[in-house]
Amino acid sequence: MSAPDELYPPTQYGWGWLLLALGIIALLILGAFLLILLTRPRTSISVPGQQAPAAPPVHEVLNMLRMEYSAQIDRIEAEYRAGAITARQANIELSRTVRTFVNEYSGLEAPVLSLDDLRRIEVQPALIDALQRHYYPSIFRRGAAVDPLAGAAAARTVVASWH
Repeated sequence: MSAPDELYPPTQYGWGWLLLALGIIALLILGAFLLILLTRPRTSISVPGQQAPAAPPVHEVLNMLRMEYSAQIDRIEAEYRAGAITARQANIELSRTVRTFVNEYSGLEAPVLSLDDLRRIEVQPALIDALQRHYYPSIFRRGAAVDPLAGAAAARTVVASWH
């Protein structure tokens, strides 16, 4: 038999490739472990013998939220009366405040919904009335803005009556 007709065994991979593959697998496992370890929620550290303070009842939280937003409405009204902001700016701030209150109180994404969206999902009429009569005409209409004092009263109604 001549040399070209002989069979040669297949070439084997060297040890370097095997070590490289094992190193990559080890790095992936380590990365996954670190990702899981670093993204876990942290447990709170408590002092032995002391209990964590209890969360306030829901109605107290909601009342505090109402007081906080009522104070913001009072601040906007005071700034308008002092001449620090224009009627249009006051109505913009009142609209933002009322929408944010609704969002924090109920989870409804009122800050990003249009008036038509709010009508479609049939939110509380006080919010739609305030937006339609006071804020939208002041923000989007040319000419004089609607009186922000009436807008502040409408905002107080929304904050007081929101369920």
